Amino acid sequence: MRRPFYSFLLATLVAGSPAAVLAQTPSQPSGTPAAVLTPKAQYDAELRQAKTRFNDDQKLCSADPDSAGRMQCKRDAQSEYDKAVAAAKSRMTAAGQPVPACADCGKVVGVKQIEKKGEGSAVGLIAGGVVGGVLGHQVGGGVGKTLATAAGAAGGAYAGREVEKKVKSKTVWKVDVSYSGGATSSYEFEKDPGYKVGDSVRRSGNSIARQ
Repeated sequence: MRRPFYSFLLATLVAGSPAAVLAQTPSQPSGTPAAVLTPKAQYDAELRQAKTRFNDDQKLCSADPDSAGRMQCKRDAQSEYDKAVAAAKSRMTAAGQPVPACADCGKVVGVKQIEKKGEGSAVGLIAGGVVGGVLGHQVGGGVGKTLATAAGAAGGAYAGREVEKKVKSKTVWKVDVSYSGGATSSYEFEKDPGYKVGDSVRRSGNSIARQ
């Protein structure tokens, strides 16, 4: 049995389909010539409509309290968007028009694992400073001991912060993408995204997705 939220989303997707939109469009007043769009203008309009519907679906998906349902909802929304884009391209091709280049599409040109240092916090800074100060206090006497304590605290703080960064460091996957306009962007993933050099991808929010 489908969950109520998921059923609501499916109903929304159906309501937003091209057929439903056309069915809801009021008829042209008698005697008024219908506006005729060029294939390119029609293609652009369909892409805008698909993108708007996709963004709305993403917002609905984010409201689902169940993580598994939320992920499935987003996959379905992405699938609907992909189908709408593919249909728009097919209509352009059928009209004998070249499909415009995708500005958000590109190729993976590099994939590698990198070690990313963590951020040092005040905890490491203070802990290191305390240890360094104690060690410095054991050196010399009088003014020398005071200077040694200060130097030990400063050095210990630096060391403590660096140690904390090292402890918090992690391995990430860095994926470099070259876009049709010549721009190159890099994306990081905490888990292996499965991309390899030559894969076709497109921008998807702050990340990328397969075409």
